[in-house]
Amino acid sequence: MNIKDACAVVTGGASGLGFAVAKHVCAHGGRVVLLDIQEGPGRSAAALLGAHAHFLRCDVTSEIEVNAAMDAAATHLGHLNLLVNCAGVVGAGRVLGKNGPMAGEFFTKVIHINLIGTFLCDKAAAALMQGNPPGPDGERGVLIHTSSVAAFEGQIGQAAYSATKAAVAGMTLPIARELARFGIRCVSIAPGLFHTPMMDGMPKEVQDSLAAQVPFPARLGKPEEFAQLVASVFEIPMLNGTTVRLDGAIRMQPK
Repeated sequence: MNIKDACAVVTGGASGLGFAVAKHVCAHGGRVVLLDIQEGPGRSAAALLGAHAHFLRCDVTSEIEVNAAMDAAATHLGHLNLLVNCAGVVGAGRVLGKNGPMAGEFFTKVIHINLIGTFLCDKAAAALMQGNPPGPDGERGVLIHTSSVAAFEGQIGQAAYSATKAAVAGMTLPIARELARFGIRCVSIAPGLFHTPMMDGMPKEVQDSLAAQVPFPARLGKPEEFAQLVASVFEIPMLNGTTVRLDGAIRMQPK
């Protein structure tokens, strides 16, 4: 498949990595439906991208909303052949913090958004993709997860976040194996330190310190680079059932 033929749903598409993916797809001739819980920013993002983009409000933790949004997206696009899961929260917090142990509700919320949200979107998209006419190699669609280097080197304060990102990577292979008979691939991308809106909220000296930890190139990753990898995953059929690190060779320290 070629990225110009992508009919994509991007969750968390109003900003950050999700918006970069949507922008890249549209710039190369594909079409995108952005799903995000942020209605104002979501509509603004779709307007910036032009006629090839459309926005739908969706809470990825709601199975009913996800199913309805995927159906509406597929109707708008004509069909769906790419899902990119970028919706997520950082969920930073210590197990034993200054104010006592982490609340179970907090841990559960991070799981619901990052992990269960990804699963709900996967199954809803795959249910639609299975009806696509097969392309070369019998391919019908691609599911892409956003994992993180925190899945492998989680830092202090990332217990909840790392658990979700490890789980997202962990379910990639079994999903790829199960959906192989439909010609649907599943791949995770594990970005390292990237320049996203979350980073913009940090002081410049903190950003510079983080960038200096990256062996090469010694800078923060660009959202456009994440989007380029998404396009490569979409276009290379043999990329399946794996997690690809996109991190400049960084290995995170305990803190």
